[in-house]
Amino acid sequence: LFLAVSDPNNHLRDIGFNTKLTPRMVLVEENKLKKALENAEGSNDSTIATDITSDALLNIEVASEGDEKKADLDAAIDEAPIVKYINKILVDAITQGVSDIHFEPYEKKYRIRFRQDGMLGEYDSPPVNLAGRLSARLKVMSRMNIAEKRVPQDGRIRLRLSAKKEVDFRVNTMPTVHGEKVVLRILDSGTAKVGVEVLGFEDAQKEAFMKAIQKPYGMILVTGPTGSGKTVSLYSALNYLNKPEINISTAEDPVEIQVLGINQVNVIPQQGMTFAAALKAFLRQDPDIVMVGEIRDLETAEIAVKAAQTGHLVLSTLHTNDAPQTLTRLANMGVPPFNIASAVLLIMAQRLARR
Repeated sequence: LFLAVSDPNNHLRDIGFNTKLTPRMVLVEENKLKKALENAEGSNDSTIATDITSDALLNIEVASEGDEKKADLDAAIDEAPIVKYINKILVDAITQGVSDIHFEPYEKKYRIRFRQDGMLGEYDSPPVNLAGRLSARLKVMSRMNIAEKRVPQDGRIRLRLSAKKEVDFRVNTMPTVHGEKVVLRILDSGTAKVGVEVLGFEDAQKEAFMKAIQKPYGMILVTGPTGSGKTVSLYSALNYLNKPEINISTAEDPVEIQVLGINQVNVIPQQGMTFAAALKAFLRQDPDIVMVGEIRDLETAEIAVKAAQTGHLVLSTLHTNDAPQTLTRLANMGVPPFNIASAVLLIMAQRLARR
């Protein structure tokens, strides 16, 4: 390929003229250049909430999953004050590092709470007569049926704060005696870029963790209660291992953090796509590393153990209080102890430390 240019230094001269500085070209590795650009562009994200005020809150885009166009929100509940108020709540939650948002209706009160560092605290208490409009607006944003109020519903919101900043919310509604309670879980894909070095390991723990994730086969289990950071820990490991020469597949319910280079599958039991079904398919996809969102039953556990014993690195989570209980839980599921001993490389129990 030949490129004809009159002077390859034209751009340098333009930069020098505009900046009044003398530019010099240096060679930088592509991945480091991309990281520097992302950091430079992302530095403005922390000021998004302070810059978004008044009518600007109306212009925040809400996009459906996988759709890059602005969502069509010309539905019944699209009043400017409600739109602005909910957008402000979502932006405040993102900037404050909140993990969950609770919208709770009561007989004579409506309460909004944030879960931050594992603790729930009250954020606001709007007039109780807004309960129906708030829940309906959230259902419209989540692509739910706003007319259905008798059964729980699940949905998803993608909030586009800027050209480079998008945050997903997993949404669930639950009918209560005083209306629908809505809970949003914040799924910030930026957490996938968290390095292993900032997870809070002591030196010996970090060494054991890094040694385990670099093994060619075996099983690594992360345990802890809901919201304890298990997914972030697993994705920190996957992000470290995510290289062109490695095939990584994940099965999650749902996919919380989307990462380029990783084949991610949403588990939908109602349609037959269970963790076990996904694992069986993965084993025919020439995988190197498999991540299962959670081991819930014997079938999933048996397939995961088999995969770990046949040349694959398997990462997963279990809901147990500590590492020793994980062995008991697997045995109670029906996994033979000798299979557990031959497959499991590392069990890690974790909690989120409060600030």
